[in-house]
Amino acid sequence: MYKPSKLPPNFDFETKNILKKLAGARAALAELKGYAHVIPNQGILINTLTLQEAKDSSAVENIITTHDELYKAELGKELIQKVSTKEIQNYNLALHEGTTLVIESGGLIKNESILKVQEFLEGNNAGYRKIHGTVLKNENTGEIVYEPPQENKEIEVLMGDLLNYINDDSVQDIDPLIKMAITHFQFESIHPFYDGNGRTGRILIILYLMAKGYLNIPVLYFSRFIIQNKSDYYRLLQDVRNNNNWEEWIIYMLEGIRVTALDTIGLITNVKDLMQEYKIFLRDNFAFYSQDLLNNLFKHPYTKIDFVKNDLKVTRQTASKYLKELSTHPSGRIKHIQIGKFSYFINVKLFDILSQKKQLMLNK
Repeated sequence: MYKPSKLPPNFDFETKNILKKLAGARAALAELKGYAHVIPNQGILINTLTLQEAKDSSAVENIITTHDELYKAELGKELIQKVSTKEIQNYNLALHEGTTLVIESGGLIKNESILKVQEFLEGNNAGYRKIHGTVLKNENTGEIVYEPPQENKEIEVLMGDLLNYINDDSVQDIDPLIKMAITHFQFESIHPFYDGNGRTGRILIILYLMAKGYLNIPVLYFSRFIIQNKSDYYRLLQDVRNNNNWEEWIIYMLEGIRVTALDTIGLITNVKDLMQEYKIFLRDNFAFYSQDLLNNLFKHPYTKIDFVKNDLKVTRQTASKYLKELSTHPSGRIKHIQIGKFSYFINVKLFDILSQKKQLMLNK
């Protein structure tokens, strides 16, 4: 049975097919990096798109919640009704923490950073596996398809080697996007934690792209592609282990980056256009229009009086007045929801954009 070895792998990663896919992936990422600046307040993108990534990355692991539950959870703990919603919130926090650590380290991904990301995900600091018994099974048949390293010392050695491979470009002279695909495979094959390996691995993709300068902010929305091509994802991971079929795996990951980047550009464009529509609407209908109010309504798909009070630096009474006037306007752009004593307000059109489902299919 396959056992991960130290990097780099012995394979020609610059085949004609890989290089063709590489060109498309690099172009799409470059376009996305530039497009992320079309919205002046990047906090809007970071908040809304990382929530989307958190939701879909968790869904890969069958941790399911709805957009409604997720956005309500952002309003306050009292509205969290499912354990799964809390786990998705943890993913969002882990992604933000990992991003901060990469920026603070000057573009390095450190061992402590990976451990901290996993700690945020799982709510414990168990660290790398120390107890034998972890195996990966076919979710349909229950058959064991892969047994990752069992010894704690071996796991630590392999993780150290992986981090050296990530941070030291002299280890292998190939394009960083190809290394990204190799890195993801290696991490998932080491499977270093008791739980949260898949989600940590997907966060690591985003952190790697930021560390290598392909992204300035964590807005690549990759997990939806994996969900919609899930059987290919697991099949190709295993095909590398069984048959050393790196080419198909690398092509899959590069195609995922390409279509995900282009889809994210589309999403950013839709949000930007909607912000312009709301800006005109607010300016033409309400004397209290401000850029800060517009930003609030887009940073929080579900907002509340306290959010407006804090973002606009107004009194609670004033914030309440603003939201009441917005939600009673006949356009229906802002919807008021009352649950017991708790009150919140939905940006209806933004919610529709963020919750729409679009197929991101592998171009075979």
